[in-house]
Amino acid sequence: MTASNALAGPTKAHVEPRVPIAPLHEPITAFVPFENAPFPFGGRIPDSGKHFLDHNDGARKGHVSSRDGSVHWEDTMFNDNRVLLYFPKGFDVRKPALIIVFFHGNGATLSRDVLDRQQVAAQVAASGLNAVLVAPQFAVDGADSSAGRFWQRGHFAKFVDESAKQLAAQYHDRRVASAFAHSKIVLVAYSGGYLPAAWSVAIGKADNRVAGVVLFDAMYGQLDKFASWIEAMHARTFFFSAYGESTHEENEALKSELDDVNLRYKTAAPKKLAPGSVTFVDAGPNVKHDDFITQAWTQNPLAWVLSRVPGYPRAEPKTKHANNRVPAT
Repeated sequence: MTASNALAGPTKAHVEPRVPIAPLHEPITAFVPFENAPFPFGGRIPDSGKHFLDHNDGARKGHVSSRDGSVHWEDTMFNDNRVLLYFPKGFDVRKPALIIVFFHGNGATLSRDVLDRQQVAAQVAASGLNAVLVAPQFAVDGADSSAGRFWQRGHFAKFVDESAKQLAAQYHDRRVASAFAHSKIVLVAYSGGYLPAAWSVAIGKADNRVAGVVLFDAMYGQLDKFASWIEAMHARTFFFSAYGESTHEENEALKSELDDVNLRYKTAAPKKLAPGSVTFVDAGPNVKHDDFITQAWTQNPLAWVLSRVPGYPRAEPKTKHANNRVPAT
C-alpha cells in the first residue's frame, strides 16, 4: 500500500440511493382476505343471545332469517372474508390521510355493486381527499344486514388495526409500515350497512380513530346507539345522515332524541364537515333507494360528502391564493 492510499483511509461500501416515496402514479385496487373480517362468524347475536348459525342440514350450517324464516347458508352467503382496498391515483402517504370504511347494504357484492354499480372507489378518487378505501364483504348478495364479528366488543378496532397493516402491504414499500397505524377513519354506511355501523360505534372500541360517521339512507334502526355516540362524540367528530322516503321516519325520530338533550344539528347541506357538526339532509321522496349512492340530493353524493371533510387535500393548491370553495350543487 502506498503512502497516499494509506492516508485515504478505508473504502466505504457502495450504497444504492433510496428512491423517494412519491404520490402514486396509478391507482391500486385489491381484494384481500382479512383475519378480522366480519365473516365467517360462528358466535351469538347479542340482542337475542341466539347462535347466529342456528340451522343445520348435515354438515351444512345456516342462519334462519328473522324476516321470512328462510335459511341463509354459511357456505354461500357468510363465508367471504375478503375486503376491497383502494388507493386513488395521486395518493401521498407522506401527507395526512383518511381511511374511508364503507359498509354496503343488502344484496351486494364488492365487485359488482360497491366497485362497479355504486362507483364507491371512483367517488373516493373524485372527492380530492388524500384517502384510501376499505370495504369489507358482509352477506354475499343476500337480504341480510347481519354484523357478524362486529357484534363482538372491540372487534371493529381489530379490523381497523388490520386494515392499516394490509394497506401498508399493498403499498409495496416497508418504509410506510406505520403510516396508516394512526390514520383517522370515516365510517360510511349505506342501507343495511346501518346495523354493523351501529354496533361498531357502540362497542367497536375504535372511538379514538373515528373522525366521522356518514349514513346514506341507512337509519333503519338502532337509533339509541347512534344517538348515544353522537352525544358522547360530537365535540370531536362529525355526523351526517342523508335520507329518502324509506328512512325519513327514523331520521326524524333521531332528530327528536337530539332535541330532547338540546344537541344542535343542521338540516341544510353543509359546506364543511368539521368536528362538532351534526347534519341531516332530506333528499326528498322521489329519490330511489337503490340508486342513493350515485344519485340522491346530488349526483355522486359520496364524493360530495367527502369533499367537505377538511384537512386532507390530495393535491396542493395551484397558487397560494387559490379559491378552495366547493362549488354549489
